[in-house]
Amino acid sequence: MFTRLANLIRGFFGLFVSGLEKKNPEVLLELEKENLRKQISEYNQGLAAHAALCERLMSQVTNAEKEMRELTAKITAHIKAGNRKLAGEYALQLQKLKEEQEENSTALTDAEKTYTELKNAQQVAVKAAQEKIEALSRDIDQTRIAKATAELNEMAAGMIGKIGGSGDTLNRLEQMVREEKDKAKGRARVARDSIDSGEVNRLETEQSALEELALADFAAEAGIVLDDATTPESQATPEETTDEKAM
Repeated sequence: MFTRLANLIRGFFGLFVSGLEKKNPEVLLELEKENLRKQISEYNQGLAAHAALCERLMSQVTNAEKEMRELTAKITAHIKAGNRKLAGEYALQLQKLKEEQEENSTALTDAEKTYTELKNAQQVAVKAAQEKIEALSRDIDQTRIAKATAELNEMAAGMIGKIGGSGDTLNRLEQMVREEKDKAKGRARVARDSIDSGEVNRLETEQSALEELALADFAAEAGIVLDDATTPESQATPEETTDEKAM
């Protein structure tokens, strides 16, 4: 009974966590990045320890080579001096040292090979993880953009349906503007038709006569002779001209 209840609780908790992960994939991705950094750090520590082993073996091989050269020189010197006893002791030490040197050289070769393999494996694993993280990051960005685009399209579709509906605000506003425009055109037409064109012509003739008189006065004062075609007398009516000739 308790086991089933525990499984049920774990199931609900798993669903809750899964829902949070789906809503916040960036958080999960950052967590994986942090885990990758920790794994790289731990791996580097182990790799550093193995590198230290390689260095220690290399140091032992180097020291053994130096000691072998010294023993070889001592053996040669004692043989020449006739000290067979000491030469034999040094020769035995050299023999044991050569055996140890072979073992150390073999161990160093294997250690260097293992270090290279571990280093390459780390680079391959880290590169693959980084590429996967970058791909997931791009997918998350593209998913966010796709969601935003879908939401905008849905909003636009809803707006089109509302705007195109009968009796909406925009249609009423359009009708009101059209009616006011027609009313303004009608008022302008009525005002235009009510103007007396004869009165307008008379006012224009009087204005022209006043302008000619003012021009003649100015010319007289300034001593300028105006053309007969532009003087007020030249613009007299035909009846006035005929009467003047008769007189």
